[in-house]
Amino acid sequence: MRTATITRQTKETDITATVNLDGTGVYNISTGIGFLDHMLEQLSRHSLIDINLTCKGDLHIDNHHTAEDCGIVLGQVMLKALSDKKGIARFGDALSPMDDTLTEIAVDICGRGYLVWQVEFSQDKLGEMEVELFREWFHAFAMNLGANIHVVNRHGLNNHHKIESAFKGLARSLRQAVTLDGRQAGMVASTKGKL
Repeated sequence: MRTATITRQTKETDITATVNLDGTGVYNISTGIGFLDHMLEQLSRHSLIDINLTCKGDLHIDNHHTAEDCGIVLGQVMLKALSDKKGIARFGDALSPMDDTLTEIAVDICGRGYLVWQVEFSQDKLGEMEVELFREWFHAFAMNLGANIHVVNRHGLNNHHKIESAFKGLARSLRQAVTLDGRQAGMVASTKGKL
């Protein structure tokens, strides 16, 4: 089983996360931000990656440190579980519809973190979470996983649907990318020989 656990403590957050890349989408998420919990639950369920994550953050200041640091830790723990990345498909993509909304996601677990974020919102918050923090989460996750992640909202009206379709699309893309491809067992999906 490809599993890993990371604990990260700073003066701003205290986070422990465990993942099982070969799971069934079982989750136990507690960040202190209800909407972020909901999105990370979607990520786990639709990627089939088991995620246990607890975060105690300085929410009395604002939500920024908690959101960003949860992205950092989830990226790091998934990278740790991938080990040398031998045998993984590496790439994944999805078109993710949700009622009025359609979001396109593409992922390349290539060892280089990069985020393209083309999502606009018409309000400042979803629940108690500021919408600008979703980009911060995706950026932190991409940089720490070492993945190119492109998020393009093609159309949509409802802000909740836009971000939920992005997380579900990320989940489905990750599910493809981390899948072990039997035809390249023991090899990495790169002409360089390393990811």
